Amino acid sequence: MTIFTYTRVSTLDQNTDSQAAALQKAYPEAVHRQEKKSGTSTKGRETLNLLLDMMGAGDKLVVWKLDRLARNTGDLCQIVNNLESKRASLEILDQKIDTTTATGRAFLQMLGVFAEFETNLRKERQWAGIAQAKAKGKHLGRKASLTEKQKQ
Repeated sequence: MTIFTYTRVSTLDQNTDSQAAALQKAYPEAVHRQEKKSGTSTKGRETLNLLLDMMGAGDKLVVWKLDRLARNTGDLCQIVNNLESKRASLEILDQKIDTTTATGRAFLQMLGVFAEFETNLRKERQWAGIAQAKAKGKHLGRKASLTEKQKQ
């Protein structure tokens, strides 16, 4: 049995130090991997996908918090199903969720719904802010590279 830990942040100026410290404390002998990619989808997350491909029977993937792994229920279910098909498991350290138990699987699914809900609320706030800025006549996006005369 191999334990793999995975940390993720969304932007290059963030770091995974606090996540890594918590995971290292809980699992000092684990194989640790990190990634700096958006969590809104598993697409383009090469490190996560490589870890999932490498895992086999009895292995465990451990993440600090659920939102470090997935931000929508579709991706979360796909990851869990992938692990279950390999007879591997998932642990969310902060929430003390372990998919080797029925309670852990149920709780994980409920948290997945809330993680997706939070992402959707954030998108709604962003779009509301954009609409408000447009209503005030603020220009959004980069400055025009051509003058009106050059466009003709």
